[in-house]
Amino acid sequence: MTAQYPGCSLYQAEALHLQSWLSYLYGTKQIKSRTAGRALSALRRFYRHALREGRISEDPTLRIDSPKLPRALPKSLSEDAVERLLESPDHQTDLGLRDRAMLEVLYASGLRVSELVALPLSGVALDSGVVRVTGKGGKERLVPIGETALDWLQRYLASVRPTLLAGQPHWALFVTKRKQAMSRQAFWYLIKRYAMKAGLQVNLSPHTLRHAFATHLVNHGADLRVVQLLLGHADISTTQIYTHVARERLRQLHEKHHPRG
Repeated sequence: MTAQYPGCSLYQAEALHLQSWLSYLYGTKQIKSRTAGRALSALRRFYRHALREGRISEDPTLRIDSPKLPRALPKSLSEDAVERLLESPDHQTDLGLRDRAMLEVLYASGLRVSELVALPLSGVALDSGVVRVTGKGGKERLVPIGETALDWLQRYLASVRPTLLAGQPHWALFVTKRKQAMSRQAFWYLIKRYAMKAGLQVNLSPHTLRHAFATHLVNHGADLRVVQLLLGHADISTTQIYTHVARERLRQLHEKHHPRG
């Protein structure tokens, strides 16, 4: 089976044999964790079948832990790229001004797209510059949106929203020309269109702006607990990924600008 156990068949193998083989692949062959995980997954399927067929009396993979996979860093945008995206809507038009306001609020607050389109008009406090968000599990939180986003939001509320609704009442903050609340799918399409217009990556999504919001806060020294509260994360471990993003950004800057990078 392996260099250490050349005469051992799969049906005779014990957990020690399998661990040795996986260590050989991971160490000597230098395969990645995901590849080692797939190899172990294949072994588990094999031994489950063998156990059902009565070929073995015990599954040796039950005692083997799966390799820890590296946590993928979330895709984000540079501050310059965000500015290009925010400036891509034509704010001289009603829909362009609405879209600019939505993008500004999304980047300023780090909301999930589902939270953004579900924002009620009653959830906006213009005097204090915050929005009341209902997140996962029905938990509410207050999120500041900053002066710039607040300015665009006020412009939208003053002229565009009344025009789109033609005087009809509606609970939603952001509405369409059909006098309906903006949907997740519709906003997804809008942000992809504006990303292409700005010359950014085509696979950009609303969640990318959420990642950019958190990454830029951490890069500028924001406390991780504050970022956790703003994002509505129940566990700080979910927010800690942004410290890795910040470190990776620092490493890239060092390599690019340091004479010995």
